[in-house]
Amino acid sequence: MASKKICNKIISYTDTGTGQVIVLLHGYLETKEVWTSFAQELSKSNRVVCIDIPGHGASENIGETHTMKLLAEHINLLLSELNIEQCALVGHSMGGYVALAYANNYSERLYSLVLFHSSVYADNDEKKTNRLREIKFIEQGKKDLIFSVNLPKMFADENADKFSREISQIQNFAKTHNEQGICAILKGMMERKDQQEFVKNFAKPMLFIFGEKDNYIPAEAGKNMLALNPEIKSAWMKNSGHMGFVEEQELALKVIQGFVETLE
Repeated sequence: MASKKICNKIISYTDTGTGQVIVLLHGYLETKEVWTSFAQELSKSNRVVCIDIPGHGASENIGETHTMKLLAEHINLLLSELNIEQCALVGHSMGGYVALAYANNYSERLYSLVLFHSSVYADNDEKKTNRLREIKFIEQGKKDLIFSVNLPKMFADENADKFSREISQIQNFAKTHNEQGICAILKGMMERKDQQEFVKNFAKPMLFIFGEKDNYIPAEAGKNMLALNPEIKSAWMKNSGHMGFVEEQELALKVIQGFVETLE
């Protein structure tokens, strides 16, 4: 694990392997450690950078509201510090929101964009209400309640027992999050823009990966996203919920490695 100061704030990351660069951005309440096993396999043939998104894990909070654009700016500065000119950017869930903001502002630094169990849509009223409720829980010192409810739901219902150890690990890493950082992320997600028009017109290679048993992204929503641009490559993971790179790691690796290899 390493870190750099970006705009006087620490950003924590790992950087392993050599070859084409793949940058992995974790989801809400996760840390870069969620990628450990996955990144280890990818780094056998690629340079893989895993980043703690500011406000999560060992990266510091950078403001009262972590807009997706602000997070993308800090990630761009970090990649510059690491002398990375271009990369394949992989965003899981919330990390996908950040990846979309990055693609909006720094498309010349991407050779591809991968959304992993993520969405191009802005928050609807129901989601905004849920995020406000989570902020209230955190301010009341009840963040552990959010972890115990949200994190198991990230796995397909039928996989919860099978991956109980992994769920426990994610919950333990989540305890390292700064409360203000979580709230800043929630506020930023509430404010993010709808990205449908951007995806329709984005000309670089894209891969969208969905889980057929995802508790957060219905299959219909995934199909609608794919219909936005006929050039989007897609993969459906039949036995996965929202954590396909854990639930079906071998398949997820095959999909991403195959996609990256076509870009060489």
